Amino acid sequence: MAKALELHLVGIGTGNPDHLTLAAIAALNEADLILLPRKGEDKTDLIDLRRAICDRVLHRPVRIVEFDLPVRAADGDYLAAVNQWHDAIADAWLHQIATHLPAGGRVALLVWGDPSLYDSSLRIAARVKARRGALAVRVVPGITSVQALTAAHRIALNELAEPVLLTTGRRLRERGWPREADTVVVMLDAACAFQTLDPQALYIWWGAYLGLPQQALACGPLAAVAGDIVRRRAQLRQQHGWIMDIYLLRRMRT
Repeated sequence: MAKALELHLVGIGTGNPDHLTLAAIAALNEADLILLPRKGEDKTDLIDLRRAICDRVLHRPVRIVEFDLPVRAADGDYLAAVNQWHDAIADAWLHQIATHLPAGGRVALLVWGDPSLYDSSLRIAARVKARRGALAVRVVPGITSVQALTAAHRIALNELAEPVLLTTGRRLRERGWPREADTVVVMLDAACAFQTLDPQALYIWWGAYLGLPQQALACGPLAAVAGDIVRRRAQLRQQHGWIMDIYLLRRMRT
């Protein structure tokens, strides 16, 4: 008799096995199949980290299957390209599930950070459900890069009784400093959008590879450290072949 299909999206933090919650470890051990995406030869560290997590936390045999992740188109309309990419990833998930878990069961995917924050796993899962039909989706929350950044710098995310805005590098570059908050956390910024801002009265806390052995941190008045962050980021990307970074900007009141 076929089992119901369950999809477990397991937040794994920033890749440090110590960041996994007990719930995440339990979910991986309860899985019938774990899918690990490969993102190209220049990002082998990313799948190596997922392999290392599985080696460390699995205490029972679980089938692990690696597959090539589709590549997003780099030109044309951004949102259209992302939607096409998500469709392709959903098809890839479905193919792996049909091949390796045809009778149903529990499949787990290791998601960087948390599935709820600037991650598309839930949107892709919705596509899988629309194509396949019955599918139970479970989310196991993980430590986000936002938490890892503030912990590394030993700072509070928000000022007393003040809001915080989370945004992307693309949006910061296109729209400038938002009016809604004096504290802005910027994710997914491959072009150092802070360079487009008037640096006066702005302070930055930046971090890359948070929680990993190669962790890099910098902070200070934006006018003083922006150039150093840009150069250091480029060097790290060249050295490792990939980079994941995040930063917090705060307008300092006088």
